[in-house]
Order: sequence, then structure tokens, then C-alpha cells
Amino acid sequence: MSRTPPPLPTRPYSNAHLPAPERFCHWKELLDHTHAPMDLRSDHADDFLVRQRAIVLGESMVWPAAFPPVTFLRTDRLIRQSDPESYHLTLTLRGGGVADWRHRTLRAGPGTLHTNDSSRPVEIRTATEPGRRILMIGVEVPKTSLPLPRRIADRAIGLPIPDDHGTGALLAHFLRQLVRTHTEYRLTDGPRLGAVLTDLTAAALAHALEENRALPAHTRRNTTVLRIRAFIQQHLDDPALSPPLIAAAHHISTSYLHRLFRREGVTVAALIRRQRLERARAELADPHRAGRPVHAIAARWCMTATDFSRSFRAAYGMPPGEYRRLQQHPTPLPDRS
Repeated sequence: MSRTPPPLPTRPYSNAHLPAPERFCHWKELLDHTHAPMDLRSDHADDFLVRQRAIVLGESMVWPAAFPPVTFLRTDRLIRQSDPESYHLTLTLRGGGVADWRHRTLRAGPGTLHTNDSSRPVEIRTATEPGRRILMIGVEVPKTSLPLPRRIADRAIGLPIPDDHGTGALLAHFLRQLVRTHTEYRLTDGPRLGAVLTDLTAAALAHALEENRALPAHTRRNTTVLRIRAFIQQHLDDPALSPPLIAAAHHISTSYLHRLFRREGVTVAALIRRQRLERARAELADPHRAGRPVHAIAARWCMTATDFSRSFRAAYGMPPGEYRRLQQHPTPLPDRS
């Protein structure tokens, strides 16, 4: 009998079980061991509640966290004490902060990814509304894993990277989705997800410097595929969505588009059809849309009722109407007591 692979490694953390005076120091010790030694200061140190989760993707790590405002200090002395030689990115979801390097200052908050370097002294001061906690997603990528020359990556430290367009938007979307759905992944997914993370991080840094040519060919190709996948997701309700339209939007030929997705093991048309079916399936299972006719859901996702019924049955083993009934009126399990 085949065994289900173990889940993706995650390390949840909360200091709520500790006495209030011990919480701040306990979190500092955690950061010293899992990230890099830092001096921390906070007006909330007497009762510093933290919730955090480390999602391990091979050598890289993603860590969503919630904590009160705090100042992080990474000094020359601490760097000499221990340097993991990693790049750090922060996607701020709530709150903001100011990062001061010796020759650069960055103000960042929601809407901007900011970068850091474990080998560089910095002071980061965070803040948010009274009574609220900072919400962020941190990223740690070893410098040796990044497919970008270090001399170029180093120049990007401290530059703001918008998270609402371009490669920054792709990276931000990947991080949010990973945090939201991490329980669905298995240990065997870790290397693939880690490769996506390092490719997107390298592409975001290169884009900030307009140094895209410095990226290796495979990173540029993988990032292009991710950009196209995101474009498809955003335009699934457009009847005109097609390989020629997608190729034109990305300034590539239709033949090159097909070659890209041949490497992915799927045709562009099949990907569009599959994603539309998934959106329609989600609507069928939504109790708030129980009164919407099946043919209207099919039309919303650019399918005729006949084509939708046939494709849905082939994909999920039953007609859409039956699927909706099962989702909204599940058959109870027999009582075996």
C-alpha cells in the first residue's frame, strides 16, 4: 500500500503560554537561532505576544508573523558573531516601518516589498495603529541559492519593490497563496516551491535594478511562465482569452508561448479550460450562489451549457447539477455505533 508523503515542514510558534515578562526575550532567542542575531527594542516588551510560522522550502524559508511594534538592530558586532549570509524580504500586510542602512533609508508599508542583507548593519523601526500588531510575511533565501550574481543582488538591498505590479506582484501573490494553502502541500513539493521562490526573488531584485539580462535563461523562462499563469487567472472571464491574445500581451510569439507550456506538460488551451472549470466548480459549491442556474455559471466562465456539462463530467466524474446537490446536501455517514 502506498503511503501519503509527509506534509510540508512547518514550525508554528506562539509565546502566549509564557508569563508576560518572558515573552519578549523568548522571541528574541527564537530569531537569533532561526534568522540572525539581533538586538530588539520595544515599548511593548513587558507583554509581547507573537504568532509566527516557519514554512521550510528546502534551504529557503517563508515565515508569516504577527507581533507588536519593535525595533530591530543588526550591528557589526552581531554580524561578526554570526552571519547566515542570506537575503531577507518582507511583505508587509499591516503596519509599516523605516529601515536605515549607512547610506540608504527606506520607508515601507503595505504595497511595498523591502529587502535586507544579513551581512549589512541596519536599524528597522516598525509601527502600526495603537492596539494593533504588525502583520508581515518574511522570506529568507541563502545567497548561494539565488540565481543572480551577488554583486547585482547586493545593489538591490534597500530598494522598494512594488507588490501590485510586475515581478513584485508575482512574488507577493506567491507568498500570500503559500501562507494560505501551505497545509495542502507535501514534503515532496518543497524543492519545487523553493525553486519558484528563489526564481521570483531573483527576478524581483533584478527588475528593481533593470538588470533582467543578468538572470539565467531558466529563471527568465520560469518567471515568464508564472507571469502568464497569473495573466490567465486574471482574465478567465474574458471570452477573447486565447493563445494569440496571451502571446501579444507578453510580447512573445504564439509559437514560443506553446513551447514554454510544452515544458510544463500542458497546452495553453487545456490550462484555460481547467482553470475555468475550477472557478465554475467553486461557484457550484458556494451556498450563497445556490439560486444561480448552472447555465449562467457556465456562461460566466465562457462555456456553453453543453460543453460545460460534458467537460465537468469528464473532469469530476459527475454532472454539474449533481455535484452542486452533493455539496449543498451532503449524504451523512451511516451511524456505526
